[in-house]
Amino acid sequence: MTATDRRRRTYGELPNYPEGSFFRNRAELHAAGVHLPLMAGISGSASEAADSIILSGGYEDDEDHGDVIVYTGQGGNDPATKKQVYDQTLVRGNLALVRNWMEGVPVRVVRGARHDSPHSPAVGYSYDGLYRVEDCWHDVGRSGFRIWRFRLRKIGQESSRLAFRVREEKDRYGTEMPERSHVSISRIIRTTAVAAKIKQMHDCVCQVCGTRLETPAGPYAEAAHIRPLGTPHNGPDTLDNLLCLCPNDHLLFDMGALTVEDDLTITGTRRKLRTVPGHEINAAYLRYHREHYG
Repeated sequence: MTATDRRRRTYGELPNYPEGSFFRNRAELHAAGVHLPLMAGISGSASEAADSIILSGGYEDDEDHGDVIVYTGQGGNDPATKKQVYDQTLVRGNLALVRNWMEGVPVRVVRGARHDSPHSPAVGYSYDGLYRVEDCWHDVGRSGFRIWRFRLRKIGQESSRLAFRVREEKDRYGTEMPERSHVSISRIIRTTAVAAKIKQMHDCVCQVCGTRLETPAGPYAEAAHIRPLGTPHNGPDTLDNLLCLCPNDHLLFDMGALTVEDDLTITGTRRKLRTVPGHEINAAYLRYHREHYG
């Protein structure tokens, strides 16, 4: 563990460094606490969510659309050519960003002048606000090697003023007066006509476990897109790209802990998805999910 890693991470906005703050070099970013590592692009570890990332032109598969970033995980690249030369694995900073996704912890985004983007500064580094990790998956990059990818979306101004902390601490009053923080889970539950239709067709019964959750407001289920809608997946919002799932199985499906074969068998089991007349599932979307999340 380096001295940089031992320094305490601070999550969320930093009072003295508003969005747009400029830094001449990585040493200034470190001194300010905006981004602690002097070399790594991800400030995080296997046991802690990331508090910041840098876009500095180090990875050929990065996509910067301003308010939406498709960020390449760390590892496997040649610093001289920026090309991938071996597969990335789900360790260190990559695992940290998965924790951001799971726990809803936002991450500070810093852009450097070497990052080829109209959103980057001409020189030095700029702090460009808080982003939320809203999806993570693996893919084959431009150079033919496996990479981890993370879609980040900028948080609105009001939300970005909130401080987020996930480090466990002992409160001097014990557990009766725990420290409280505002955390929003980043997994999006979309309510559309087609989502309502799929839940109606299945009577809100989960296609995986058969559970029908009853609440005072009526039964509850979630519509899960098999091939995600967002960039760069661009899946359709259609019935053949949807499953009716309970919240537990929806989370497992989104995380790739649960995948489905073309014949609707749940991978690694002898069970099949429950089906109803009129709901045809597109096997191509199931394959896409297995290839990128499984």
